[in-house]
Formats: sequence, structure tokens, C-alpha cells
Amino acid sequence: MQSKSIHLIGVPMDCGKRRTGCLMGPDAYRTAGLGRALADLGHTVSDQDNVAPGAFTETGHDRLHAPQETIAWTRALSTTATEACAQGVPVFMGGDHALSLGTVHGLAAHAAALGRPLFVLWLDAHTDYHTPATTASGNLHGTPVGYITGRDGFDGFPPVPHPVPHDRIAMLGLRSVDRAERAALQDTDVTYVDMRHIDEHGIAKPLAAFLDRVAAANGLLHVSLDVDFLDPSIAPAVGTTVPGGATMREAHLVMEMICDSGLLTALDLVELNPFLDERGRTAQVMVDLTASAFGRRVFDRPTRAY
Repeated sequence: MQSKSIHLIGVPMDCGKRRTGCLMGPDAYRTAGLGRALADLGHTVSDQDNVAPGAFTETGHDRLHAPQETIAWTRALSTTATEACAQGVPVFMGGDHALSLGTVHGLAAHAAALGRPLFVLWLDAHTDYHTPATTASGNLHGTPVGYITGRDGFDGFPPVPHPVPHDRIAMLGLRSVDRAERAALQDTDVTYVDMRHIDEHGIAKPLAAFLDRVAAANGLLHVSLDVDFLDPSIAPAVGTTVPGGATMREAHLVMEMICDSGLLTALDLVELNPFLDERGRTAQVMVDLTASAFGRRVFDRPTRAY
């Protein structure tokens, strides 16, 4: 396995929804030993500390929660992601899923500068395909895919000069999709794989097909891993729990296949809320999965007593 230069970047972003706690995520990953786990695999790991948003003034909004703060984070994270990708493989330790508004935006700029296509693997119970106009909750952590694909309605956000084409996005693990999102997605070329399909056919085949497409196009791969991709019985520390998620073995297989592909360019770890965790259990699960994405194999795994 080739050694990589991995940059850990903390994103204590907690404005994408109303339930607080995700701002503690970066420190939970550090405490759970994410850097050490990756270094033990032979990688060069540097902790770049935490990103901070630029100045903003929250003027209040009838429906949306903290739009100005989210915009400020998006600008800061886009710049950070573009710079970090030029130096190695960034791992964004979130923070709620609104952070992907900025990280994917920045990676798209990096890919465009290289003249290579960007592909996005969305591991999540939700599609996050809303726009500010369609989200019923007003929580902007449900809008990143809508934003990065260039949907309308993101007034005040940075323009999206390099939208990710729908046919370069794959969503795995879906099991909670709003009616408006479902209707909009069905008219696109997004690859979406819900848990019933995984139950009936397994998770490896659709993932392998997507990774083959990335490789054939000489693409860059951005992976966005939401805690709620996993079943809450193994990863309870998330405010958007949906029963029936991926098992530990399915999740490890996904990350091992990503590692085998050699395509991983950037990784988001999102929606960890340590306030809801059980003795650090979910943080440790996410560390273990990240280690699998960077080369840990079955015989390398420590025994856990949560």
C-alpha cells in the first residue's frame, strides 16, 4: 500500500440544523485516535487544526436556520478544500453535513484546475438534495447535493462554476427521502441505492460499478460519510437516526473497496454528535471505518470493548 499524506481538518460546524452537538465532533475524532490509527498504517498524518468561518451577521430568516453562518462556512471550507487537495488527502472531521456545501465546492474547483472529472460518493440515509426553497425543516444540512449539482435557490452562497454532473454522483444506504427530493431525483442520472436494494442484491456490485466508472474517466473521488449511513444500533451518536442502516461489515466493505480503488481524493466525516454517544462508541466506529478507507484490513483491527 502506498503511503499517503493525510491532512486532518477539524470543522466544528453546527449551524446546518437546530439540534446542537456536532461542533464537538472534531475533538471526539482526535480523542478516539484518528490520527494515530492512520499513522500506524504508514501514512504521513498532519492535524491542520480547525477551520473557522469568516465574519457574518445573522439577520434572521422566516424559514431557514442560520443561513448567513452556513454561507460563511461554505466560503471558508471551499478555499480550505481547494488548498488541501493540492497537498495531499484531506479528511474533514465534522461537524454537520452542511460542511459538504463547501468541501465539495472546493474539490470541484481543484478537479477543474487539473482538467479531471469529479465524482461524489454519498454514504447517507438521506439524499440531501433539497434547496433552500424545498426544505420543509429549514435545515441546510439537507441541501449539499442540491447545491453542488447547481440547483437554483442558493441566493447569497458562492456561485457554483463547476457543478458536479448528476451522473457522477452515487448515493448508497438511502432509507429516508422526502417526497420533493424523490420527485426531483427521479428525473436525474444520479445513482441511488436504497437499503432494500442492498438487502436484496448486496452493496458491493453497485459500488464496484461506480468505482469502475471513476477509474475509467481518470476521475477524482470525494467520499462523504454520514454517521446515519450506519444502523443506529452500532452508531447511535447522530441526531438523524433512521433504523435499518448499513451493518458494520457492509460499511467496512465499502471503505475497503474505496481503498482498493486507489481513487480517494477527499473524505468528509459528518454528523457525529458526541453528546448523543455511548462511551465514545460511534467516534471509534468512524475511526475504524476511516482506517479501512486508508488500508487497514481484517487482521489489523483491534478488538473493541465499547
